Amino acid sequence: MKKTLTFAALHFTIAFSVAYVLTGDILIGSLIAMIEPSVNTVAFYFHEKAWAQVPALKARQWMTKLKTASFATIHFSVAFTVVYLLTGDAFVGGVMATLEPALNTVAYYFHEKVWLRKAESKAAQPQLCLHQHA
Repeated sequence: MKKTLTFAALHFTIAFSVAYVLTGDILIGSLIAMIEPSVNTVAFYFHEKAWAQVPALKARQWMTKLKTASFATIHFSVAFTVVYLLTGDAFVGGVMATLEPALNTVAYYFHEKVWLRKAESKAAQPQLCLHQHA
């Protein structure tokens, strides 16, 4: 859950910044920034579950670029749909759906690398036995 929450914080920050720049409206920018990352955070959770449970995906868990590309596809679809529904403007939806997922995909790639490194270092830590035998 920590991994999902850290990505949600990154996602919200990027979504708000892009939405505000595109719309010039802090209210619509905030609304987009609340809804789009919320939907994508749920999508991220199920994406992670699929990669952890589906045997074909689990075997490729270490392929960060492939995993990133699969999430980018989901992300693009969600971003366009949310922005189009909130603004009624397909152009703004398209630009948002191009920029915001692209920036978040880069963030996701590095986020995934950090968590992978964290898991590897945790697995590499020696298990110490601190009790004494008589």
